[in-house]
Amino acid sequence: MDKLVIRGGRPLHGKVDIGGAKNAAVAILPATIMAEGPCTIQNVPDISDVHILLEIMSSMGVDVRMTGKHEYYLDGRGLVSSVIEHEEARRMRASYYFLGAMLSRFGKAAVALPGGCNLGARPIDQHLKAFMALGCECVVDHGMVYCDSGRGLKGNQVIFDIVSVGATINAMLAACKAEGRTVLQNVAKEPHVVDVANILNMMGADIRGAGTDTIKINGVKHLRGVEYSIIPDQIEAGTFIAAAVATGGDVEIDNITPKHLETIVSRIREMGGEITLDEECAYVRRRGPLLATNLRTMPHPGFPTDMTPQASVLLALAEGTSVIQEGIWSNRFRYADELRRMGARFSVEGKTAIISGVSKFSGAPVVSTDLRAGAAMVIAGLCADGMTEVRGVEYIDRGYEDFVGKLRALGADIERVEDLEEQIVQQEA
Repeated sequence: MDKLVIRGGRPLHGKVDIGGAKNAAVAILPATIMAEGPCTIQNVPDISDVHILLEIMSSMGVDVRMTGKHEYYLDGRGLVSSVIEHEEARRMRASYYFLGAMLSRFGKAAVALPGGCNLGARPIDQHLKAFMALGCECVVDHGMVYCDSGRGLKGNQVIFDIVSVGATINAMLAACKAEGRTVLQNVAKEPHVVDVANILNMMGADIRGAGTDTIKINGVKHLRGVEYSIIPDQIEAGTFIAAAVATGGDVEIDNITPKHLETIVSRIREMGGEITLDEECAYVRRRGPLLATNLRTMPHPGFPTDMTPQASVLLALAEGTSVIQEGIWSNRFRYADELRRMGARFSVEGKTAIISGVSKFSGAPVVSTDLRAGAAMVIAGLCADGMTEVRGVEYIDRGYEDFVGKLRALGADIERVEDLEEQIVQQEA
């Protein structure tokens, strides 16, 4: 068990490269088992969620080989199992994508209910609604989800009750080889949804409308192996934008897709950030004070919920009072107590946070309550007077590749050390 030790007060300066999108990778990797030949996937982020997925795939009989930095060769022709047990699935939320991929491949699947960060109730009812519309019988029993299409998947219309990234992607995976046409309505439009549609189309699928409110899929009989590069991670880019602005630094952020960052950039500019977008770069700095503003998280193209904690750090140091309305998760503000330890004036009422800015943070021991909250604690530590210790590093590892190394290269005083005290606590428990 590790912790991060941060000595704050140093503005960030220099260049940082953004890796492949976590939320695209965790869907694209399972999608490769649908191909009738090997796939080579590039720009794969080196994060724990990806490592877990690759371990699961290897245990199922997929030939998994690392062929270069951030590149994997995946051949699912030797797949021997369509079942993912509790021990594997509980380690990450995105294990549910194996349901759609294996339904497309085998016509049946069994996957344990997934784990992941505790951000509130995250049922998979919309996933199952889509599968059942395509002709599956779905049963949840003793923590396992069993889906069986019997004589095969049939195209149909699916109108989602809520906008769900996971359900949209899972429905696309399942419908690729369904007989006839499938029409998905009220779908998610996030960049990683489009990225998954793009690789499936390269594999031979016929998917149209990804990135809009309606996706139409004409089923095909075969999907071929491909070579594909995952899009850059908009949330990692947004996190470094927030860190540069919070510390009053001057940072060039490379390997981005500017269009994917438009909403994040526009809101952080309102908070005082000076941001210029180039073809593949963002130039970020702050010269004036941080400014209060109001935010509401919404599905894409709205402000992403995964940027709420990082934005909260900026607003907690801003002049004036800000209000954040969380439109996605009920438990998103679990990190509020941790920021209060550092001096933030942060009150929460249901899915609304009211933040009154303070002039500075004071270093304190804090805990990562989830992936993005962990990144926010690090940003707060970079701004704080004195030393901050951040526990729960395993959450950060789920979505940020070499976070400490990248921050150190920008001049941050941060190190990862063994958490001997926590090890003793765990041993005694």
